[in-house]
Amino acid sequence: MAKATKKQLGKGLGALLSSMGMDEEQADDVQKNIKKNPKKVVKDMANSIAMVAIEDIEANPFNPRRDFEEGPLEELAASIKIHGLVQPITVRPTKKAKYQLISGERRWRASQRAGLTKIPAYIRVVDNDQEMLEMALIENIQRENLNPIEIAITYQRLMDECKLTHEQLSERLGKGRSTITNKLGLLELSPDAIKALKAKEISEGHAKALKGLTKIDQQLFVLKQIKEKDLSVRATESLCAAMKNGPKKKKAKPKNPYQDSIDAIQRDMGKYFGTKQIKVNVNSKGKGSITIPVEDFDQLEFIRDKMSEDY
Repeated sequence: MAKATKKQLGKGLGALLSSMGMDEEQADDVQKNIKKNPKKVVKDMANSIAMVAIEDIEANPFNPRRDFEEGPLEELAASIKIHGLVQPITVRPTKKAKYQLISGERRWRASQRAGLTKIPAYIRVVDNDQEMLEMALIENIQRENLNPIEIAITYQRLMDECKLTHEQLSERLGKGRSTITNKLGLLELSPDAIKALKAKEISEGHAKALKGLTKIDQQLFVLKQIKEKDLSVRATESLCAAMKNGPKKKKAKPKNPYQDSIDAIQRDMGKYFGTKQIKVNVNSKGKGSITIPVEDFDQLEFIRDKMSEDY
């Protein structure tokens, strides 16, 4: 196999073919074929990993991920300096004979910081921008370090921009419709709750509980309680339920038909026996009891003598 010349290195297709182990004659054949049927050639190359010059790659305007944290990006760059880029990025060829990212922008950025000039890449054929957007969005969802809000926003973009229904989205992602619906519901949270979820100040379980509150002021109150009191998800659910349903109203007891008479009897007996502690308890059927508490034996004898006066 012929060694790639300096002229070939980093010079678009020639460097690409050379990096895939082709000699000059094989590379010439591919370059001739690509002029005749570029899509077929690139499709044939799609399952191969090629070394692509970083300067020949442009960012993906459809990338759903906009924010790249500085700390993790520096850590990845440091790792790439030592070990190289282990996971290839994915690109598509453009009309300018260069490449556009489909996925892997974070790895691409970190590789630039690490000082690499070429990185491994899968080459994919994408017929139109909508297909590319869908691929980028779905690839983005499959990342492990996305927060629930980023996933929810991606779901919404797939539905809005790629014209996908809940059912189609469920099929493409291999997830239940309820999972998708619950994620999309997070976008209905108040801005403060969304910010807290993105910052990992609350969990997705907390967020789902907050979602049950339709009033912003209620969400803000519960959110404050979660932060200040470190409420568990279960405690948050209970608090949200109480906020939503309001305080439980005590059922009014039906009035005892004898109550007026009971009050009068209790009052008269108190005067007669010289004590206000007498309790007359009679139910609506007329059954009950009379309680006369005494402080000492002398008071008991007084009550007895009082009763004897009537005999």
